[in-house]
Amino acid sequence: MSANDNHTGHDDHTPDTTGTTSADEYAPEHTPRLAWAQHAPEVYKAMVRLDGAARTGLDPRLAELVKIRASQLNHCAFCLDMHTKDALAAGESVERIIQVAAWEESRHFYTRKELAALELTEAVTVLTDGFVPDEVYERAAEQFDEAELAQLIAAITVINAWNRFAVSTRMVPGHYTPARHA
Repeated sequence: MSANDNHTGHDDHTPDTTGTTSADEYAPEHTPRLAWAQHAPEVYKAMVRLDGAARTGLDPRLAELVKIRASQLNHCAFCLDMHTKDALAAGESVERIIQVAAWEESRHFYTRKELAALELTEAVTVLTDGFVPDEVYERAAEQFDEAELAQLIAAITVINAWNRFAVSTRMVPGHYTPARHA
């Protein structure tokens, strides 16, 4: 691909309307299974309130890194779209957003506090052993005071719930526009 090639010349979500087909044409966008927020509006409103409460006191960039990592682990394309855009809007660098998928091999991109948060995010999200290992929790507890740690655990839990709503209902990524960050 040359430096002048930029996909099809269309933005990533605009179908080719020239009537031609090519091997470079984007796959069609899937349709959602269910507009769950419309059918369960009180649950959606409660989730929005819970999300706001869980973020209280957390650095916005740290919170977005946690949301991105959990969403990667849960294969939630909708939340990845949203939280990468929100992270950029909050001033996060593209480089750190890209590297969070391989944070263990890219530790030098993150602070000790961020590393502890990412490790805890993985432990809470995956739960392959059925529990969060003591050493993971202890590393997080060394970096966060108890109030911050409680908020972090809440934020991790809430993004996992959002991921499950989005993945199970096949919410469509690519249309989210972030709010402005101060």
